Amino acid sequence: MANKVKFDRDEVIDKATLLFWQQGFGGTSMRDLQQHLDMRPGSIYASFGSKDNLFKEVIKCYGEQCLQALDRFQLDASGPLVGLKNFIHHVTLGEEEPAQCRLCLLAKTLSELPAEQQELIAAAQQALLLVEGKFEQILLRARELQELSSGADCQRLAKWLQMQLMGLRAYAKSQAGKAELEMMIDDIFTSLKSR
Repeated sequence: MANKVKFDRDEVIDKATLLFWQQGFGGTSMRDLQQHLDMRPGSIYASFGSKDNLFKEVIKCYGEQCLQALDRFQLDASGPLVGLKNFIHHVTLGEEEPAQCRLCLLAKTLSELPAEQQELIAAAQQALLLVEGKFEQILLRARELQELSSGADCQRLAKWLQMQLMGLRAYAKSQAGKAELEMMIDDIFTSLKSR
């Protein structure tokens, strides 16, 4: 029985993630959540306490999924940079995500939330920092394996790569074609290796 409850909670969070991704935090009402999640408001409040808490749970799970995906792509790759490039290709051009979800949920959250929503902004910032930290770990491994120069500042490169990915995903939401985006990803990794 405990597994079923956990599964249901995960399913609710997955559905809420898609809704918040499509409509943003401010654009999603409790009525939207009630309809999309097929839950009564009392059940949402009983499970999560508030819309804010549900959103924080969504942000946390989204960040964890990004970290897990980075690990998966590392396992399947011939080297750290190949795995990183495959991850970026996937989150930018992956076919299974709806087009409206191309923009990183964390970046979207930071750009849309008003300043008074500091708790939610901090949750998104924390998740971004965790992803950036994972980038740094991967880049350090790439440096050890001489895929990057011995003088490469991996912390700085992780921040730069995070910025590139956020910009690329925002650009991918425009009318950019797949071939053009693939060239841009190649350019990012050519530049990364030369730094």
